[in-house]
Amino acid sequence: MNPLLVANWILFLGVLVYGLYLFVRVVQTRVAYIKLGKKFEYDRQLKRRLQKIRIYVFGQKKLLKDKKSGIIHVMMFYGFILVQFGAIDFIWKGLAPDSHLPLGPFYPGFTFFQEIVTLTILVAVIWAFYRRYIEKLVRLKRGFKAGLVLIFIGTLMVTVLVGNGMGLIWHGHEGAWTEPVASGIASAFGWLPPAAAATVFFIMWWIHLLILLTFMVYVPQSKHAHLIAAPVNVFLSREEPPGKLKAIDFEIDEDADEEDVSFGVGKIEDFNQLQMIDFYACVECGRCTNVCPASGSGKMLSPMDLIIKLRDHLTEKGAAVTGQSPWVPAYAFSGTEGNTLAQMSRSQGSDEAAATLDAVNNKSLIGDVITEEELWACTTCRNCEDACPVMNEHVDKIIDLRRYLVLTEGKMDADGQRAMMNIERQGNPWGLSKKEREDWRQLDEDVQIPTVKELKKSGEEFEYLFWVSSMGSYDNRSQKIAMAFAKLMNAADIKFAILGNKEQNSGDTARRMGNEFLFQELAEKNMKEFEKHNVKKIITIDPHAYNIFKNEYPDFGLEAEVYHHTEMLAEWLKEGRLKPEGVVNEKITYHDSCYLGRYNEVYQPPREVLEMIPGVEVVEMKRNRSNGMCCGAGGGMMWMEEKSGNRVNVARTEQALEVEPTMISSGCPFCLTMLSDGTKAKEVEEEVSTMDIAEILAKSMFDKTEEKTA
Repeated sequence: MNPLLVANWILFLGVLVYGLYLFVRVVQTRVAYIKLGKKFEYDRQLKRRLQKIRIYVFGQKKLLKDKKSGIIHVMMFYGFILVQFGAIDFIWKGLAPDSHLPLGPFYPGFTFFQEIVTLTILVAVIWAFYRRYIEKLVRLKRGFKAGLVLIFIGTLMVTVLVGNGMGLIWHGHEGAWTEPVASGIASAFGWLPPAAAATVFFIMWWIHLLILLTFMVYVPQSKHAHLIAAPVNVFLSREEPPGKLKAIDFEIDEDADEEDVSFGVGKIEDFNQLQMIDFYACVECGRCTNVCPASGSGKMLSPMDLIIKLRDHLTEKGAAVTGQSPWVPAYAFSGTEGNTLAQMSRSQGSDEAAATLDAVNNKSLIGDVITEEELWACTTCRNCEDACPVMNEHVDKIIDLRRYLVLTEGKMDADGQRAMMNIERQGNPWGLSKKEREDWRQLDEDVQIPTVKELKKSGEEFEYLFWVSSMGSYDNRSQKIAMAFAKLMNAADIKFAILGNKEQNSGDTARRMGNEFLFQELAEKNMKEFEKHNVKKIITIDPHAYNIFKNEYPDFGLEAEVYHHTEMLAEWLKEGRLKPEGVVNEKITYHDSCYLGRYNEVYQPPREVLEMIPGVEVVEMKRNRSNGMCCGAGGGMMWMEEKSGNRVNVARTEQALEVEPTMISSGCPFCLTMLSDGTKAKEVEEEVSTMDIAEILAKSMFDKTEEKTA
């Protein structure tokens, strides 16, 4: 064998083994860091989990929500998978000159296909470069690291095309239609002698090989770790209802030191391992931040930055705890903070090193890494999670951090604290007397709204428990929604009852604000009432109560069916129980409540109700359904003053006004309050009204001033 080829083989095996070694080291290191977290449980429904891989990894379902970026990613994703067969063929040609993959009669077709794929990837690279550096998409970072991968991929494609062209000259092969680009290159440089062409071939070959191996090592220690972590994240992702929160066990070990007792997440290792996989699965694409109502209205919170800061802190602390260097090859990154900490951890030979490690281990997660302002800006709308292509969950982490602030450190915004105290004392955020909870019935005494106690006395039974909620019971505007719905239930001959003064707050506000202890107290009281009255079906006008009863109360024993009032109105209309005849001449745009839509995928029923009302014209906002923007009230923000940026509800109102409606509708009393305030802020409340779905339907059925259809 030619000595040069022998040397080429030896060098090839050396760099290949070294590259694979570094790759394995980096992956092992990240796994060691993730193992610092708490263990998590997941069901082993392999078929269902592989289905998610098919839909979200290979189907690229979430990526294609942004059509342009999605198409670019599909081109790169599938192109990079397919082009690896061409890379193997190219490396083969360098190790065994004038031969190729043994594909027989299929080889010409293979080479043609590979060139098409290579060109497709080059187009995607140029397009991605344009989107990031020329168009300057706001959500995309434009640093050196962001462009490095595009350089890597582009160079890989160019080297294989040029190398194959030089190979044709070197071996004296004629150009062919099966290799149009390589043949074109060979024709353009046909004047080169074979020896010179061979030299250029091997230069391209080595550049290709070294970049391929460098890319392999670079991926797990960069944002491109998502190539490994994202499929794992999708496969292991929770099967529970979206946004469902885990209950805290408040049973305390009597032998534990008081200082060791804490609730929520105060240290990075308090997160579970599945949550930590999210950190390394993050693509840094900015889609989450792009749709975040807090970020969009000038608040400090960026869901992407929050995940990145948690990831970087885990990497830093992981290096200090495990002694495993995060960056390889170690000699090239000896001066980095992570590698320095790992070295200190391994040696621990000086007081200075011990002090540095202690400083890292004792770094405050809330304060030094994540600010309180970021945590309290979140409306828990989950638009970030809906937009995330790798199925990261941001909200549960924010709630866990809030829990630590509230339950362990006793910190909360004064307005929020006041609401919590009022809920604890009187069962509602305003602190109004719990004995006045059923007084809203006096708005229209002709409407039959019995309490469970009253029905029991008369020996009657009910089918649905109508959960009025604190908003429906006490808020003047929301009381009208509750009354309209009760009137519709009377018209549909629905047997229902309310708990009246025995109704507590559902606990959603307390739970989302981090006061898990208060939530569990409320849940326990509500469950006693449900069990006492043998509640089998619950219906509510409040999407927050709807979500928490349907998805989280089952953890506390609830077995009842839970319905939102828009779901039942749509059903009763279809059954003919309700027959709207009055013409409502309104151009209506419907605002999707986050807790009804993204949390529970109830999008169609409210629209069906509107479409069955004579005279109504439904127009959609640009951001609707799963991408509908939050009103700004979720996560307890209803009770806290926005102290930075613009008001979220005003921004959402502006989006509604873009379609020139005469009315803005919703199926949530929180949303309706925020949108009503928005129309006042924009000084259009006289031209654009705000009404709940139930009110609009009641207007058609009971308002005698409305026209009747012929």
